[in-house]
Amino acid sequence: MSLAKALSVALQGVRGHLVEIEADIGQGLPKVTLVGLPDASLAEARDRCRAAVANSALPWPNRRLTIGLSPAELPKKGAHFDLGIALAVLAAAGEIPPRAVADVVVLGELALDGRLRAVPGVLPAVLAAAGEGIDRVIVPEPNADEARLVSGVEVVGVRSLAQVVAWLCGDPVPDAPPVAPLPRESRLVGSSVERTVGLDLSDVVGQPEGRRTIEVAAAGGHHVLLDGPPGAGKTMLAERLPGLMPDLDPDEALEVTAVHSIAGVLPPEIPLITRPPFFDPHHTASAPSIVGGGSRVIRPGSMSLAHRGVLFMDEAPEFRSDVLEALRQPLESGEIVIGRAEKGSRFPAQFVLVLAANPCPCGGLVGKGSRCECPPVTLRRYRERLSGPIRDRIDLHRTVRPVTARAMRADLETAEGSATVAARVASARDRQRARLTDLPWRRNGELPGPVLRRRFPPADGALRVVEDAVLNGRLTARGADRVLRVAWTLADLAGRDRPDIDEVSEAFLLRTSGALAGRVEIGQAS
Repeated sequence: MSLAKALSVALQGVRGHLVEIEADIGQGLPKVTLVGLPDASLAEARDRCRAAVANSALPWPNRRLTIGLSPAELPKKGAHFDLGIALAVLAAAGEIPPRAVADVVVLGELALDGRLRAVPGVLPAVLAAAGEGIDRVIVPEPNADEARLVSGVEVVGVRSLAQVVAWLCGDPVPDAPPVAPLPRESRLVGSSVERTVGLDLSDVVGQPEGRRTIEVAAAGGHHVLLDGPPGAGKTMLAERLPGLMPDLDPDEALEVTAVHSIAGVLPPEIPLITRPPFFDPHHTASAPSIVGGGSRVIRPGSMSLAHRGVLFMDEAPEFRSDVLEALRQPLESGEIVIGRAEKGSRFPAQFVLVLAANPCPCGGLVGKGSRCECPPVTLRRYRERLSGPIRDRIDLHRTVRPVTARAMRADLETAEGSATVAARVASARDRQRARLTDLPWRRNGELPGPVLRRRFPPADGALRVVEDAVLNGRLTARGADRVLRVAWTLADLAGRDRPDIDEVSEAFLLRTSGALAGRVEIGQAS
C-alpha cells in the first residue's frame, strides 16, 4: 500500500486539535515533501524520522514521499509529530498494518537512533483525543503517567520506535534503554511552592488585620494590594495564602496540570497538580515570561501558570508598565489571549493576585516620624506606577503597618494557625459552591457585577454606605461591585445567609483601608 495515515494532535494554547498525518509513496526521484503549515522544528522532522527509521533496522522508502498534515489551514508546531510521521511512512511502505495505526493517537519526538524523547503538552493532547472518541494513545514512557490522568483511554508508554512497531504488529516488544524525562524549562520556573510548604499563618504575629485580609482573599478568591514599609510582613502574608486554600477539585487539577504540561514545567514525579500553585516572578522578568508568548512557540507565562492559585508580585511598582497593564484582561476575564499573525492562543489565568508595594521608593515614608528622603516628583511617579484601572480591579487594600513589640507579645497567644483558618475557608467555599451550583462561576471573586446585583442582593439598607461612597466619588461603580463581592465572602465566613450592614461596612473598610487605595480613589474623584 502506498498511502497510509496516522493521528496526532496540534496544540493551540491549552486546546488540542486532532491532526491526520497522511503519507503517500509515489513514482519519481527520492524526495520528501512535508505540507500542512509546519513550523521550523516540524519541518526538520523529515531528517529526524529518516535517521530514526534507518537506525531502527527498518526500511525508509527510496521514492518520492509526500507527507500531509490535515487540516491544512491549522498551524502545526513542535517535534511531537515525529512518531506519527514515521509510523505513517512505515504503514505506507507496508512495514506495519495500516489499520493498526489508523485509530490510535501517537505523540513523541524521535532521536536519531530511534529512541523516543518526552514531549510537553501530553495531557491536553490526550484530552483532545478523548474528546474526538479516540480511546488509545501511544506516548513516550515518561509521559505515560500524565496521559493516564484521562479516564477511558488506553495509554501505551514506549521507549523507542522499534518498540512501537513491534507492539502494532503484535510481535514481542524488544527491550530499550529508559527514556530521559522532559527537562523543566528554568526560564519559566518562578514557582516558590517548595518555599511555601509548611509555612503557618500564626508566624505573622502583630498583624491581625493583615491575617484577616488574607483569610478573606483565600475564601472568596479576591485580589489583594498590600501597602507598607519593608519588613512589616507583606511577603510573609502572601506566602501563607496558598496554605489557606483548599485542594483543587478534579476538574481544576486537570486545568492546572494541562497548563504546566504545555509550559514544560510539570515535574515528572508529580503527574497531577492537586494544590493551588504559587508564583512570584521577579520584578525584572520580561513581559513574555509573565504574560506568556514567544516568537515561534507560544508558551504560557507566570499569569497562566498561577491559574487556580496565587500570583504574587512583590515590589509591584518596580515591574514594567506593560506587564502591570497586561493584568487588566485576566483580572476581568480570567484568561490571557495572545495574538499572532497566523493564529492566537488562549490560556486560562484565573488566579488570586497579591501586589505588595512600599509607601515610597526608599521605604521610609511611615507614620509621623517619617525618614523618607524621596523628592516629591519621585514619590508621585512611584505611586503612579500602579495605575488607577489596576487598583480599581483589586478587591482588598490593606496597609501593613510596622509591628511593635507590644503588639507582637499580645498576638503570640491569640494568632490562629493555618489549619484553623483553612477550615473556615473551606466551609465558606462550600457555601459558595452550593449557592452558585447553577452558575458557571465557583467563587465570589469571579462573579460579574450584573449577576451579583440581580441574583444576590444584600439585606435591605445594607448598601447605604456603598451608595454614599459612589455619590461622593470615593468608589467607582466597579469598586461598588467588588465591595459587594467581599461582603458575600464575609457572610460566608460568618455562616450567614446573606450580608447585612455589618458585612458591607467591613467589606468597604477592607476596600479602602490601604493608604495607596484611599489616595487613588479620592484622586479619581477629583
